[in-house]
Amino acid sequence: MALALLFPGQGSQAVGMGAALADAFGSARDVFAEVDEALGQKLSVLMREGPEDQLTLTENAQPALMAVSMAAIRALKVEFGFDVASAAYVAGHSLGEYSALAAAGAISLPDTARLLKLRGQAMQRAVPVGRGAMASLIGPKTDLALAEAAAAAGSEVGICVVANDNNAGNIVISGEKAAVDRAIEKAKELGARAIALNVSAPFHCPLMQPAADEMAQALAEAKIVAPVVPVVANVLARPESDPEVIRRLLVEQVTGRVRWRESMEWMAGASGSGGGVTRFAEIGSGKVLTGMAKRIAPDAESLPLNTPEDLEAFAKGVTSSE
Repeated sequence: MALALLFPGQGSQAVGMGAALADAFGSARDVFAEVDEALGQKLSVLMREGPEDQLTLTENAQPALMAVSMAAIRALKVEFGFDVASAAYVAGHSLGEYSALAAAGAISLPDTARLLKLRGQAMQRAVPVGRGAMASLIGPKTDLALAEAAAAAGSEVGICVVANDNNAGNIVISGEKAAVDRAIEKAKELGARAIALNVSAPFHCPLMQPAADEMAQALAEAKIVAPVVPVVANVLARPESDPEVIRRLLVEQVTGRVRWRESMEWMAGASGSGGGVTRFAEIGSGKVLTGMAKRIAPDAESLPLNTPEDLEAFAKGVTSSE
């Protein structure tokens, strides 16, 4: 039974996330302490107690979500003997790709925390508040062709692209506000529902180029080694293990499309040439990726690993199936 570990992205944060893991496992508490030390801030207190508006800030949400994922990974290893190397692939949604790389040993935990803090700050700095926007196109008629057509209509008045191809029925567009507004109108004409997202910046579009430049500089100095498990990269929708290619892809990811549907289809082997994954486990906060996995790969098992009980049941299941 081939296993893939999935790591959530921004939007899965919630006050109190990771608290149950910290209360149950010293190994999880160690992760939160290491992240706090790396950042020079009590991020763990913000995660446990809020306030929500501070946790939701991009520069806090990104390292916080990674910390919860890594606390779960550390607890799985220390408490239950689960080795990430037993997975066939790891993959993460946007910032979750950093969590995946940290879990696979490609980037150290302190470096991952610092890179994500910078990534969040750089993304926030890249575009003045109010200039950009994002919108979610949803509904049974929503597919990539419809989203591309809506984005093309938006591009007539400004920058507008498909940012996240999450799954059929859930695609996100991003760009300049006037262009996204035009794209929303077009999407509705084509039969999709369109919802403007409450985000602080237009992620995964060309407006993020200043942030990509900042990340290129930071990543050039970061130590990246080959992951113990191939990482399915957002911008390729294919696995990659070469450290220098990973470095380049993380820069491209800032402005590039999150090709999540294609990544999941490849891992599930839906195209006839993928990884043959039959079990997806979402590591960290929330259940967003679990829901997407059930829609994209309905024949595979998909489960979230949020709580100590989740981790224990999962680890026992893995051991019994070996």
